[in-house]
Amino acid sequence: MLQSADFRRLWLSSALTQFGSQITLLALPICAVLMLHATPSQMGTLAALESLPFLLFGLPSGVLLDRRRRLPIMMCSDVMVATALASVPLAWWLDALTIGWLYAVGFVLGTGLTVGGSAEQVFLTFVVGRERLVDAHARFAGTESAARLIGPGMAGALVQLLGAPIAILCNVAGFVISLANLRRIGAREPEPAPSTAHPLHDIREGLAFVWRHPVLRTLACTAGAWHFLFYGYLALHVLFATRVLGMAPGVMGTAQMLGGAGILAGSILVKPLSARFGTGRAILAGLCVCALGFVLMPAIPTALLGSAAATAFAYGSVVFLLDCGATLFFVPYIALRQRVTPDAVLGRMVATMRSLTVASAPLGALAAGALAERFSVRTGLACVAAGALVLTVAALAGTRLRDVND
Repeated sequence: MLQSADFRRLWLSSALTQFGSQITLLALPICAVLMLHATPSQMGTLAALESLPFLLFGLPSGVLLDRRRRLPIMMCSDVMVATALASVPLAWWLDALTIGWLYAVGFVLGTGLTVGGSAEQVFLTFVVGRERLVDAHARFAGTESAARLIGPGMAGALVQLLGAPIAILCNVAGFVISLANLRRIGAREPEPAPSTAHPLHDIREGLAFVWRHPVLRTLACTAGAWHFLFYGYLALHVLFATRVLGMAPGVMGTAQMLGGAGILAGSILVKPLSARFGTGRAILAGLCVCALGFVLMPAIPTALLGSAAATAFAYGSVVFLLDCGATLFFVPYIALRQRVTPDAVLGRMVATMRSLTVASAPLGALAAGALAERFSVRTGLACVAAGALVLTVAALAGTRLRDVND
């Protein structure tokens, strides 16, 4: 794969956006929490709006991906996301930044991820071929681990020194460089055969294909439940770190660097685990590790052993588990679903799976925000942990994933 200039360019563009996204993942919620004094329910709404485009546009984007070349779609999505991010420092400079503005930006970011992310997965299959998908996704996961290892500390320092709105401009610069790099990719997908079918027919066909395929149906249900829980966690983790544990943005960013080590560990382990125990059992192993992380997060005390540093280390260690588990879960999950799908419906399958699995995310974010508003942030995270335990037991005992060796 590394001998292919197109793969290297695609990999580099992914790396640039991965590093830049670490800044936005920290800076955008910090804008809401520290600058706009957002409540838990408002943070839940922000996380919900970031995931809502998966529900609204996921299925139509599948039709688009099967009828158009994917590289131009990726580039248009990057332009849209970069423009939305650039509006945050502009609104801050004009003294017009509000929680409603961040809601709109979050929705646009989710839309770009819905369409552009699906296009990247399908285009990667075209570039490397199906037989090398696990290796390709493992390399992408390794890059993500490097971004998570270095990015949060860098993001925390930038937010601490420059402020969250200005730090977001660094992500915008990454998108600009990435776009210039994508323009240099020489591979040109063949234009998909024109279709006279109504888009709704293609959407129904994609849904039917996923539902009738036993492996894809099981993966969709499992990943949908996981996203419900994860977006509940996502809505509350910045509030928990800053208001409950008392961590400054710089300290929080440094602690989250351990998450990069978790992704690195997961990307190293995923191939031998899949080879020895099978793809399905590797997915289940990732689910178990994630559940452990969800359970430990709300158990972190405000001052572990009387030390703020020990608390920050404990927080980072739990993030390590969550990111390692997510990598073990999603690398074989993505490769498996693409290996069992023919080219004719690959775009619709990817978009359908992404739409179905993240459709529950807005509800998870809103529910966690409401629980935290009614009781406490720690209670909201404890409910996420309870749900993770139920999901893990159900997946281990109630599915046939352990028998999938493809």
